[in-house]
Amino acid sequence: MIARRDHLELSGALDHLLDTGRLVSVLPGVYARAPVLELEVRIAAAMAWDPDAVLVGAAAAPAWFWPSLSCPTVGVALPRRAAIRRPGFAFSKRRIPAELVAEWSGVRMTVPALTALDLCDSLGGDAIDVALQTRAATLVQLRRALDLTRGRRGNRLRRELVDESRDQPWSPPERRLHRLLRAAGIAGWRGNVTVRGSGWTCRPDVAFDDVLLAIEVDGREHHDTRAAFERDRIRQNRLVLAGWTVLRFTPTMIDSDPEGVIATIRATLARLRA
Repeated sequence: MIARRDHLELSGALDHLLDTGRLVSVLPGVYARAPVLELEVRIAAAMAWDPDAVLVGAAAAPAWFWPSLSCPTVGVALPRRAAIRRPGFAFSKRRIPAELVAEWSGVRMTVPALTALDLCDSLGGDAIDVALQTRAATLVQLRRALDLTRGRRGNRLRRELVDESRDQPWSPPERRLHRLLRAAGIAGWRGNVTVRGSGWTCRPDVAFDDVLLAIEVDGREHHDTRAAFERDRIRQNRLVLAGWTVLRFTPTMIDSDPEGVIATIRATLARLRA
């Protein structure tokens, strides 16, 4: 990666290399060896092109809490420069508060809380769930990021998703179960709290501590491997031996038969409290 402004004495050589195809222009005045499709090349080019550029959204998430997230387009916020169009990039003119910008290995990017909030536009609450699950961000940090970016379009939805996250759902199906419980007026539960036994700990998706009722949401994305299958059974046996009752629901049950899910939970709570 080379920026022309840093090597004006090489302008002639750079022009020759560009003419012969040995260098390609990634961004205006910033060049690299072909090909330039790699994510790291585009990120390095953005940092070389504008020292105040900040990676946002899917470009920042892999460094903080979501290494497997696909990033076909590198999102870059520019505080002063007008946005330009360039394949593989999405530029926006946006001033991000200094408190919400961090530098990691020479790359400026939004902090985890704002990164998760930015992804709400395309991923809903999924990014918030992952950020909370990995401990990359806290609810306090998410609310602080919202306060520091007041007036942004879409903040109403972001705030609603953060409010829904107060009981720490770790997946979209868990988030939908939490909505059902609140809509039904069922209280006294907590999400993903630590339950300790003799030499073991686990975190039921939903727990009613007063009656030792645990509810698990079995989404295929997290439970469809042999290791997860074995782990779930071990965890359930430990809970049962410790005196807990365990209910299990699938995302399909939550979406297609919400009344049946709530009725089962109500009936179980009534039996345990009788």
